[in-house]
Amino acid sequence: MKDGLPLPRRYLAVGALCLGSSLVIIDGGVANVALPTIARDLGVDSSAVVLVVTVYQLMLVMLLLPFAGLGERIGLKRTYQLGQTIFTVATMLCFFAESLPFLLIVRAAQAVGAAMALSVSSALIRATYPAKSLGSGLGINSAIVSASAAAAPTIGGFVLGVAPWPWVFACAVPFALGSLYLGRALPNPKPHETHFDVLGAVMCAAMFGLIIGGLESAVHGNSPVVSAAIVLLGALIGVGFVRRERSESSPILPIDLLGRPIIALSALSGFIAFSASMTLIISMPFRLQHEFGFTPPEMGIMLAPWPLTNVLVAPLSGWLSNRVPSGLMGGIGMIISIIALLLIAFLPAHPHWYDVAWRMALCGSGFGFFLPPNARLIIGSAPRERAAAAGGLISTVRLMGQTTGATLVATLLAFGIGNGMTPPLVAAGLALVAGLCSISRLRPAIRNPQRTEVEDEVPTLKQAR
Repeated sequence: MKDGLPLPRRYLAVGALCLGSSLVIIDGGVANVALPTIARDLGVDSSAVVLVVTVYQLMLVMLLLPFAGLGERIGLKRTYQLGQTIFTVATMLCFFAESLPFLLIVRAAQAVGAAMALSVSSALIRATYPAKSLGSGLGINSAIVSASAAAAPTIGGFVLGVAPWPWVFACAVPFALGSLYLGRALPNPKPHETHFDVLGAVMCAAMFGLIIGGLESAVHGNSPVVSAAIVLLGALIGVGFVRRERSESSPILPIDLLGRPIIALSALSGFIAFSASMTLIISMPFRLQHEFGFTPPEMGIMLAPWPLTNVLVAPLSGWLSNRVPSGLMGGIGMIISIIALLLIAFLPAHPHWYDVAWRMALCGSGFGFFLPPNARLIIGSAPRERAAAAGGLISTVRLMGQTTGATLVATLLAFGIGNGMTPPLVAAGLALVAGLCSISRLRPAIRNPQRTEVEDEVPTLKQAR
């Protein structure tokens, strides 16, 4: 079996994957900047226009695992290219949106395309890079995601300054076209010839959609009973879904992979880490404005070091993960993050902008040190024929963690403790749990008894010393 793509084809495939990651992140981020303008132009309430963002995120969470399963059966490259095509066409339809319902339909279609591409991107990264360089590849992809997240608000603000709001979404089209063109160089692993469980895919989407939608409505809605009923229905569907998946040879919900302790711990620690990071990122603007009185431009300067530091740290972390155990690196990353989160929680009474900026940079470096090795361990510990499912698990864990963090902040705000030192303290507690989960992966009993070719490239703790 070939170990990665030959040069220079590998560079073209990496370019396609980087552009694909950029467009998903940028399209999700630029919408936030445009929401007030969209509400004014379409004549809708501010609370209603937030659906432009939530519909996109919710569809992603619902569809990632089903599309990962579909990608294993129809081909990773075909799924990726089809997703980019759907995304591009849907984005162009934004120019015809003259009502909020139509825009929401278009955003849902964009999310379908984005979910198809994102669900198989990690598996394609694994097939693109040699096993010994997989960590570096995931680190580069993580850096691209961080850079795109940092650039999205700036791009959105610039576009709104010179053009109508539909052009905000259109700014992602060049990335999609570039990814489609370079995507011809992507690897094309042989599809897994088994049937696609349509009912299981529907149950998976319903489980995530109802549980997340119910939790969101509990925070923002007026009927706790209805919200609880929605969550309960999603949980009941989830119970039936899990029981059904246990009898499947290639389940959509990767129970077979989660049955491996090292993957289960990696997924759990990733979920908790993303929850912690999102808890801080969303809560910080409220604290900076309400407690310290900073202006929005000042807040942008103070928050930017997080993703910018991530851009620098993630490739280094990915490179190191080829040589140092991921459990050790994850533990070190979370220790750095905990120290930074405590420093943020106990900011001076009258902080200067750089008091916040260097703490955010330190915190971003900690999470940047943790995430690429964690993703490498998940994708590298899965059998090659289940790489798409492992990639879908990585993306789902990230989105679920981010959604949980956002919901947690909304809950803290509802109780009146979301704009002070409580959110960073909560985030520090979550980071501690994530770090403990990461370090526990160093135990010999946790490591997979059946090692993959990627795992064989990872040194043991004794070797690392």
